[in-house]
Amino acid sequence: MRYVALALAAFLAFAAGGRAQDLVVREAYQDATLSGYTRADTTITLSAEVSGRVVAANYDMGDRVGEGPFYEIDDTFITFQVRAAKAALEATEAALNRAKSMEAYLHKEYLRIEKLHEGDRASEVKRDAAKQEWEQARLQIQALSAEKKAREVDLARLVEQRARYDVYAPIGYTVVHRLVEPGEVVNPQVPLARVGDFNTLVVPMCLTSQELAAVRALGETFEANLEGQTATVSIYRVNPEFNETTRKRCLELLIQDYPGERLGGLKLSFAVSVKAEGVLVPKAAVQSRYENPRVQTADGKTVNLLVLGESGDYLLAAEDPRLPVGAKLAPAGNP
Repeated sequence: MRYVALALAAFLAFAAGGRAQDLVVREAYQDATLSGYTRADTTITLSAEVSGRVVAANYDMGDRVGEGPFYEIDDTFITFQVRAAKAALEATEAALNRAKSMEAYLHKEYLRIEKLHEGDRASEVKRDAAKQEWEQARLQIQALSAEKKAREVDLARLVEQRARYDVYAPIGYTVVHRLVEPGEVVNPQVPLARVGDFNTLVVPMCLTSQELAAVRALGETFEANLEGQTATVSIYRVNPEFNETTRKRCLELLIQDYPGERLGGLKLSFAVSVKAEGVLVPKAAVQSRYENPRVQTADGKTVNLLVLGESGDYLLAAEDPRLPVGAKLAPAGNP
């Protein structure tokens, strides 16, 4: 009868959880579903750098921005200033060319008189006067050259200022809001429109350390459910700061591959296995499971359990220094 009882106990232990050497204490994990909503990676507010009346708005809400300007501001007066600066620069260049021509002539004249003076056919006074005229012509060239550079800088400044009358947005961005309509007068730093980069979708989340570790355990990329379709996701950015109030760390997930339309507010969800408080104890090693649950270690020590829950073939028990992770247990029913 003793052999029959031992055989029956061994069978029950095998049916409850496997061989004795498989009965070990494991780390506790619980399944959780994390979710968040998509948004554009970058959102930009457009504003004017100059004052004026808007004469054209070339994109509306939902449009993708192309190469052309988003807003065009009336540039009538700045265009007149650019034309005047170009005319002044042309006049200075003409005066400079005349001065160079005169300098070349006076230089030749000075050399001619210098040669005559060496042959005692021209007085020293005449030679000095020719030299003085030549030097004055050289100084005139220097002055006109400096004036030309100043006018070139002034023209470049006006041309650059003229370019500010066209307000551009990054190519490929999508218009979120258009705040100003044609005919309105705008001033510098006043918001005109908002555009976002919906080509790159991110999902902001704030997670506990255990949840973040569980997400990282999914690998460099993993699949998630995005509005009923499968999307490939990866960790994009992790904020190094820690919120002491919520005890969570914020991060952004990057939507790498998604067949649907890229919009903000799409719900992303995926399952993770999060490390939980406590340890998992095989049910096959638990005696008096409901009234006074306890287990016996491989070295014969009996440890009472504080059961917190159950997961499949395991009980979730409070941590006990006598039951470290990896500790081997005797099957239930052993004497």
